Order: sequence, then C-alpha cells, then structure tokens
Amino acid sequence: MLRAAGLALASYLSIGVVIFAAVAMATVVGAGVLPESVLLLRRTAGYKRRLVGAWTGEPVPEAYRPLTGEAFARARAAVGDPATYRDLRWLVAHAGYGWLLACCAMPVWVIGLLVDGVWCGLLKRRAVVLPLIERLVDLDAAWSRALLLPSPEALRSARLAERVAELSETRAGAVAAHGAELRRIERDLHDGAQARLVALSMRVGLARRAYEKDPDAAHKLLADAQDQAEEALTELRHVVRGIHPPILTDRGLVGAVRALAAGSGLEVSVRDDGVEDGPRAPAAVEAAAYFVIAEALTNAAKHSGARQASVGLVRMPDRLRVAVRDEGRGGADPSGGSGLLGMRRRVAALDGTVEMTSPVGGPTLIEVELPCVW
Repeated sequence: MLRAAGLALASYLSIGVVIFAAVAMATVVGAGVLPESVLLLRRTAGYKRRLVGAWTGEPVPEAYRPLTGEAFARARAAVGDPATYRDLRWLVAHAGYGWLLACCAMPVWVIGLLVDGVWCGLLKRRAVVLPLIERLVDLDAAWSRALLLPSPEALRSARLAERVAELSETRAGAVAAHGAELRRIERDLHDGAQARLVALSMRVGLARRAYEKDPDAAHKLLADAQDQAEEALTELRHVVRGIHPPILTDRGLVGAVRALAAGSGLEVSVRDDGVEDGPRAPAAVEAAAYFVIAEALTNAAKHSGARQASVGLVRMPDRLRVAVRDEGRGGADPSGGSGLLGMRRRVAALDGTVEMTSPVGGPTLIEVELPCVW
C-alpha cells in the first residue's frame, strides 16, 4: 500500500510533465519533448503493471507501438497510439483513487496494530482489522488492472508486431549465418582442395615433360600426383560434410549421431526416444540437430575436460528435442563463442529455441527444441 501511495504522489508529477509536453507541442520543441514524456508515462504504467502482477500472481500485458524515427515521426506515433491515452487515463484516475485508498489504509493500519495486537497476541484469535488493508490493495489492483489492460485488438497487434520483429531478427541472423557458411566453404576450397588440385596439375605437367627423358622421375611425379589427388578428394569430402553430411541421408539422424559420438573422443551415450521410429524429420531439421550436437560435443572435448557425455533425442508431437550434457568443469558463457552464436542462429532460422546451463563445476547442458512436422 505504501508503494501505491508513493506511486500516487508520482502520478501528480507525471501529470505535470504530460501537461507541459502537451503545451510544448505548440512549438517545435514539443516534438522532442512529447515522445520522452510518453516514454516516462509508459515506464510509470509499466511499474504499476509489475506491482499488480506481483500482487495478484497474474501479469498485466502491455501493448505499445514503437517510438522510432525522427522527432516528428516519434511524436506522431506517440499521439496516435491508443495505449498513450489508456495510460494517461489510468494516471489521472490513480492520482485520485490511489491516494484515497492510501489515506484509508493509514488509520486502518494504526487501529489494526492496536486491536489486532491485543486480539491476536493475547486472545490468540485471527486478525480482523489488518486484513482490511489487503482488501484495499486488492481494490487498487483490480481498478488498475481494469484501466491498464489493453484491448484484445491492441494486444493482438502488439503480439503481431513483436512476432514480425522477432522473425526479422532471426532472418537477419540466418542471412549472417548463411554468409559466414559460404565464406567458410570458400576458404576451405581455396586453402584446401584448390591448392592441392593446383599442385596436382603442376606435378602431372612435370611428369609429362619428364616421361621421355627420365621415366623413373616421371613415375615418382605421377605417384606424388596420385597422393595429391587422394588428399584433394579428402578435402572435398570434408567440405561436402560441412554443407550436408551424407551420413544423414544414408543412416538418418540417430545413426549419424551415433557415428558422430563414436568419433568425438568422449564416452558418449545416445538415447533415442521415438526419433528412429516412424517418418523422418525434414532434412533442414535433421541437419540443424546434427550440427548442434557436433558443435556441443566438439566444445565438450576441447574445453570442458569431460570424459563422458550424453545425447538425448526426443520425438514430440510437433517438435524435435535435443539435449547434450557433458560432465565437465562447466562455467561456459552462454553468450560467448562463435560456435554457440552459430548454433543459436542456425536454430533460430528454423524458429527453434536454445537453452544452455553451465554452472561452475558442471555439468553443462544444452537443450534445443526444433519445430517439426513429422
């Protein structure tokens, strides 16, 4: 109740700020003052929403239009947002009923300390006066919720705007991840297979020139060229596996993960909960899950000091759930490392989620959920 009283006093100050911004709109300065005043109003209303949500256990949603662009564009957005007038209506009302309820609560508190102190302390009975303060707080929360609750249309529009912003962000991340992947493939081809093919071409040319004059030297050059060809093929297979592992096509996700676990250098147990049964997941989902597991096991082998790890694959009605756990030292930074960033981008491109927990001392657990139509 004391917070409500303090917020009621702050409402008077906020009303003064809003009136000043409205008067300033008659001048050029108002275009810069009004959006900041509306942001202050939003913060005040947001604080009240959090108080009401904490008291009732049911959060109060908010639906605001973003204030972006130049000063006049932000001012127009602030004036045209119905949430501005809803918050302003609450601010004026709360300046009245918030202070009134606080004034009612003060004598109830004093009387309750005297009456209930004797009633509960000496006679061991239930309090009868102090619970009235809770009813006053309930009344304040109910009125504030009714005034601050956005309309269903505004709430749907706000959620749609958030979804569009989220999809734009994940699309940008997917584009960045795609560009990084293309650069990696180009670098691997340039530094690996292309360099070996150039060396192979030079050795074949030298062998042709030396064939008639020095057959033994030509034979040695051809043998070296064959070695170069095999190394180039190995490099090309490595690049192909980085694009889409052929083992996924041949053996499916579970078989590919078991092969990956066998070559990770750790003792890895693979648990399959229905993934191998029934139809397979789409290729993009399988590839994302495979690369997540590969990155997690690589990080565990390099940085965690773990000897054991486990991989869980769970088939759910509308998604694929992947969990990778290692028994290492923990302490990994969920926001650090290019590998984790690439993992998050790859999963976000499919509208999935990544959660990582890694307390100091271990274990480290990475949980991924990928939407999937089986």
